[in-house]
Amino acid sequence: MDTDEAARVAGSKAKRDAILAGRSVEEVVDAGKPTQYRSQTLGKSSVSATPGIIASMDESPIKPSKATRATWPAGFPRVDIHAKEARVKGHPYYAAAKAGDPDAAIALVKGVLNQSLIRSLRKYKADSPLLVPVQGIEGVSRNPIPMAMAVQLEVALGYPVAAEIYQTSKAAHTGATGWWRLLSQALFDGEIPTENCILVDDFVGMGGTYANLRGYVESKGGRVLSCVAMTGKPRSANIALTDGTLRALRQKYGADLEDWWKSTFGYGFDALTESEARYLIRAEDADTIRARLLEAAEQG
Repeated sequence: MDTDEAARVAGSKAKRDAILAGRSVEEVVDAGKPTQYRSQTLGKSSVSATPGIIASMDESPIKPSKATRATWPAGFPRVDIHAKEARVKGHPYYAAAKAGDPDAAIALVKGVLNQSLIRSLRKYKADSPLLVPVQGIEGVSRNPIPMAMAVQLEVALGYPVAAEIYQTSKAAHTGATGWWRLLSQALFDGEIPTENCILVDDFVGMGGTYANLRGYVESKGGRVLSCVAMTGKPRSANIALTDGTLRALRQKYGADLEDWWKSTFGYGFDALTESEARYLIRAEDADTIRARLLEAAEQG
């Protein structure tokens, strides 16, 4: 075992020991990270972020930060959704967890994760996957729920958590319209081992955050095996864009809108999620799409 691998194993064991001792998520993450990275990914303190939408607008007000995405491989699995929204949002610790309380996040995760779905992830054991939580910003603090989920999955499965990947943009997707979700891109940075990964987030809406994180991971040489969500819209579990939906989208709007989309967002229609593409198809025409995105940009 080389030095880097030994350090990772030691860090993973430290996180597991910490969670089993009942320590907070922030302490758990710190236990498995080098000193220079500690207390940067989770906590209750205010953190700064690169805006998801660029403030200065010249030629056009529709100027989102461009995300890295990848097209969807055949057979990409459905998102594992662990619980219904009503159950999660009705949990006594949900509000505190969403506001950034790591201890509330642990209590929430322990209360709602589906053990059958956790066991189903054992099928990836031969792939030696890493668990990659979305470390995003909600309000003024980082959302600790995905990290709490990842740590619990590590305890159950033995798959290590990759804690060095973090979201750099404040996408503000919670409670947002579909147009804002399309416009406000979640961007990522950090070290990514060139290994197989399982993405972990607390909610799947249109799936854009997963798509962007997957694109980032795969642009760095990794491979995403599947996605896990605490809750979300059941229709969004089918995250990978189907050939039929892509064909319908292109037939309705033609090449001009896709060219504009690619120049604006940095990727073509073939990297959209199924829910995103269906949302666009419901618009009256291409001008409506541009108008709705402009309205979202102006309302911020």
